Amino acid sequence: MISWMQRHNRYLVWTIWIATIAFIGAGFVGWGSYNLASKAGSVAKVGDIEIKQTKLNMVYSNLYNRYNQMLEGKLDEEKAKSMGLVKQAFSTLAIQAKILNFAKEIGIVVSDHEVIEKLQEMQAFQKEGKFNVEIYHNYLKAQRLKAKDFEETLKEEMLIEKTLALFETQVFPLEINVTQATLAYADKLAYKVLAQNDINYTRDEKSLYAFWETQKENYLTDKRYTLQLLRTPSSDANITEEEMKQYYKANSFNYTDDSGKPLSFTEAKEEVGKDLKLKKTKKRAQKAYIKFKKGAIKESETLSLNMGDPKLTQTIWRALQNKKTGDILKPKIMEDQYITVKIKQIDKPRIMTFEEAKERVAKVYDKREKKKYLHALAKKTLNTLDENNATLSDFINLNHSDNIKSLNAQESLQFLEKLFTSNKEKGIISISDKVIVYKILAQKQLPMDENKTANVKQTVNRIKKRVFESNLFDFLDKKYPTKVYMEGLTN
Repeated sequence: MISWMQRHNRYLVWTIWIATIAFIGAGFVGWGSYNLASKAGSVAKVGDIEIKQTKLNMVYSNLYNRYNQMLEGKLDEEKAKSMGLVKQAFSTLAIQAKILNFAKEIGIVVSDHEVIEKLQEMQAFQKEGKFNVEIYHNYLKAQRLKAKDFEETLKEEMLIEKTLALFETQVFPLEINVTQATLAYADKLAYKVLAQNDINYTRDEKSLYAFWETQKENYLTDKRYTLQLLRTPSSDANITEEEMKQYYKANSFNYTDDSGKPLSFTEAKEEVGKDLKLKKTKKRAQKAYIKFKKGAIKESETLSLNMGDPKLTQTIWRALQNKKTGDILKPKIMEDQYITVKIKQIDKPRIMTFEEAKERVAKVYDKREKKKYLHALAKKTLNTLDENNATLSDFINLNHSDNIKSLNAQESLQFLEKLFTSNKEKGIISISDKVIVYKILAQKQLPMDENKTANVKQTVNRIKKRVFESNLFDFLDKKYPTKVYMEGLTN
């Protein structure tokens, strides 16, 4: 699922849009291993629209939470970095900015009245079926959001929806008939599915070194910090049952289960207690911070850590991004305590030696070389492919793909979509990390099933939407150039 989302990121914009509604109740996730220094709080400019760092953080957080849920909570910062989540988040925002530029140019608007109506419809801000101002304001306060920023984000989302709605068209009878006829055709194939375990690959160490020489600027050591930490635990703060109930009443929107359903006080009691203790400890932590800053008390410990190390929260790492040696952070929450951090020393990134970078470089190099080997084997196989040395299929089409051996359902569908849009009698089709070498042995037209007209209509809609979006994005890419102020956002 994740690899599919990565390959189709461009057309998943609308499912991973920061969706102010979807963001409600989600924990904020940072991406502290990147340099956030940018121009006036912006990370890029698309056309006339500045992309703010805060919005990129929000999109990244939402995307991180979606992937983390699919991975059952096993996603960490390193894995997120390798998956390119920051780049995906920025790509989403860049496309949205282009649509917003286009909307502005052609005069599409969303009124304040429309935004208010949309806001009042959000169930997360309702009590007994009606919009509740107190719940809304408590949410904004808890998320450290200004109402105007939240509502501006909502307005942009509505503006994008309005703009894309212009490209929705009805399905015409001719389109249905043509698609039905196409789906009715079936091919009988001789084919071979080749994967990387079919190749004989041995890494050439000299070539690997030469490859690193051309790429070494991309392999840097992590920024490293020597930090003095002062801990202020909250475990000894005194709280009463009544205080917990009052705190829960004012902050109930923060306590939900995995499906977003509100938790009762009893269900949330443990978390409420932790949060209330932290609130009561805040002043003590602030006083300790002042003493620490004046040198009246010493640090609890000194640590040397790479940027983004999980021993500290991403909130702390984000706060450290633009600080210099000698700076002291105000107390930050980490688990059940406050942490005050002083920067003792910063070691800037440097280019790795070959030995330091070898493992990472080898992964990229091996992947590239194996792909070349696999395609060379596929070309050789295509020249000798016949019924005697290949797998034979039954007559297959887009509705009958379950007999493609060595491919799962998703891979089979992708293969057939490419096969039935090709005019080649034999050829090579790449799917993920596999290659299918095929030869069409026979074709026939199957009887058309009139009962599947609804499915055909959905297929036509999907194809038309994909074509419109593709052409729209190509048009917008040329019309609204992107200027990036910050590294690590694009390939």
